[in-house]
Amino acid sequence: MTTVLIFLVIFGLLVFVHEFGHFFVAKKSGVLVREFSIGMGPKLFQTRKKKTSYTVRWLPLGGYVRLAGKDDISTIDPGTNVILALDKAGKVVRIDASESDITISGIPLQVTKADLVKELTIQGYENGDESKEFKYSVDHDATIIDNTGTELSIAPEDTQFQNAKIWQKIATNIAGPLMNIILGFVIFIIWSISTVGPSTTTVARTLEDSPASTVLKKNDQLVAVNGKKVTSFEDFSERVAENKRKTMQLTIKRGYKTKTVSLKPKLVNYNGEKVYQIGIYAKSDERFSVKLARGWNMAVNTTGLIFKAVGNLISHFSLNKLSGPVGIYSQTSQVSKFGVSAVVVFLAMISINLGIMNLLPIPGLDGGKLLLNLVELIRGKPISEEHETAVEIAGVVFLLILIILVTGNDIYRYFIK
Repeated sequence: MTTVLIFLVIFGLLVFVHEFGHFFVAKKSGVLVREFSIGMGPKLFQTRKKKTSYTVRWLPLGGYVRLAGKDDISTIDPGTNVILALDKAGKVVRIDASESDITISGIPLQVTKADLVKELTIQGYENGDESKEFKYSVDHDATIIDNTGTELSIAPEDTQFQNAKIWQKIATNIAGPLMNIILGFVIFIIWSISTVGPSTTTVARTLEDSPASTVLKKNDQLVAVNGKKVTSFEDFSERVAENKRKTMQLTIKRGYKTKTVSLKPKLVNYNGEKVYQIGIYAKSDERFSVKLARGWNMAVNTTGLIFKAVGNLISHFSLNKLSGPVGIYSQTSQVSKFGVSAVVVFLAMISINLGIMNLLPIPGLDGGKLLLNLVELIRGKPISEEHETAVEIAGVVFLLILIILVTGNDIYRYFIK
């Protein structure tokens, strides 16, 4: 159960931050955000603020943003029974098209025609009387209650995403992946600042009855191993591992003097693994600037490794190099055994990875949308709707096939093999 909760928190946070990036930039660009949802599935709670409906849904699996666009416009089919709420000037400000129990008071109308995009009008027969047809103007900021009971703003033409300026489209599409990458950097930095500082080459203490206990003292500074200079405790540990059980010459600085001592590493069992140790604890560097630099460097190095992995994936493709939700769940289960600190670092790595992968120029991903934006920028006009739809369908089909293959491979790798 703990693993499930951790997985839901990680997955939910990553999707939420990603969608918030799209939401924030779209709002700033003047694109209508009809809904910002936390979770998926049936609606649990809803509130509205500044033309956007904020909903909480039953399934705690991320969320989504509904931008006004050609694929998400308000349509009402002829014959639909609605309830119209009018303002004092007689304009429609609210439409209940849910065809469920009446939720608002107003004029019952059987729709014959509705245009909530360009003309902003709705017409039909009132109270079932087909002897006379009535036509109403719809307010630009009117809302509509859909068949799920969710109240959304209508989507007039000027508020739709495809009609935004090209730089606004690019900014909105890139915002989601960028937020994931930023989140990863922020988590790495916060983790680094809040944990023990990096180990230095200065001895804090030695273990009793260890090889180091007879020749090293507190505050000795490790300078070199077998004549090879060490600049960090990681360097020193690698030199010890390379030396194995041979007697080594350790150069140290004690006070103002530099001296060389001899000692032989000891083979010990550490967390189920056999490692070579001399038996020292290093002092940590607790300076804020050092911790900040460590967090930043970890994020940069992680980003570099992910780009390298993506390049390797493209040149030598293998399903084993990809992981879907099943793989992430299994990895979460393994990481959670090492405590909260390991889970936090894992979250940062996954967040950066998600951001970078979403920037790949594959239709269906944000990178695919950015590619179409760049084509529009170069041509000076968007590609035709038919071509764009064909590209998007091909991308979605490709992604669905890939998801099925990756999920099947993850199940085999982690639960069957």
